[in-house]
Amino acid sequence: MSPEKQISCACGGSVTLLLPCSGAADTGEIADRAARKFAKGNCAGMFCLAGVGANLSGFIASAKGADRLLVVDGCNLECGRKILAEKGITENIIHLRVTDLGFVKGKSPATAKRVDAVVTELGKKLSASLK
Repeated sequence: MSPEKQISCACGGSVTLLLPCSGAADTGEIADRAARKFAKGNCAGMFCLAGVGANLSGFIASAKGADRLLVVDGCNLECGRKILAEKGITENIIHLRVTDLGFVKGKSPATAKRVDAVVTELGKKLSASLK
């Protein structure tokens, strides 16, 4: 069964936004591709982290108003989490760092298997937050 089909959403209509770092490193690419794939399961919607970082008021307001923010950082620099913190957004965050799954920045090409591993972990983290 594909990771997309393993995700079952029980969010009850709440708003969960996905904010991947989308960094230049291979682990950033994995974060971005996994977030996009996870969003296809309709449990969370993609959201523009760059808009928050650019201090665009509508993006910041939307992020603050979401029930959950699923932040996917590629590495231990945690750019996504830090951008949100800089804007005063520190609550309702579910954080996943791709390198915590054993992928090494600069040595982990963005393969389908690696993307699927992150998608599976996103599903687990979101499910755990709903309990």
